[in-house]
Amino acid sequence: MAATPPSLYSLLQVPPEASTEQLRSAFRLLSKRFHPDTTELPEAEAATRFRQLQEAMSVLGDPEQRRRYDALLRAQALNREQQQRQKVTVWRPNTDPPARRPLSGGEWFALLLLALALGFSLVLGIGLAWWRGVQVVQGGQALERLSELVDRGKAAVEVSLPMAAAGADHEQSPAAEPTDCPETASAGSL
Repeated sequence: MAATPPSLYSLLQVPPEASTEQLRSAFRLLSKRFHPDTTELPEAEAATRFRQLQEAMSVLGDPEQRRRYDALLRAQALNREQQQRQKVTVWRPNTDPPARRPLSGGEWFALLLLALALGFSLVLGIGLAWWRGVQVVQGGQALERLSELVDRGKAAVEVSLPMAAAGADHEQSPAAEPTDCPETASAGSL
């Protein structure tokens, strides 16, 4: 966007609501400072500045031209304001990374519930695994106790071929006769 030239009021160093007398006194003071015959500035710069002051005074000194100039300034200000609003409302894809923001109370609560659920799941999983492990060990002890009962009672236990293949440690003998077990008082059964 091109730089806007300074307003005529800023050239004369007066506010826009300045009276005609204030404009004349500001012009006299600045014309003495920037007149090419009385300034220490280079001649070309002094002539340019003095010409700008004369143009500003010719426009602002005439009430009709000043009214039109003020209307032009208001229209330019309104146009700039509308352009600023349009810049705000124009949608462009956001290429910047999103700004980090602090977590809200609800988000902290959700994280707390998530952590509690995770902790409960871990405790439950480890507890069930430990309990099942105890059951398996106790189940193994039950098999040993059954084996002791069989050996102590010297009772014949029929083991089928698939059971023997699966790892039963008692041999099946075809000549074994069932005998009474003194502990259970039964004939060949547990």
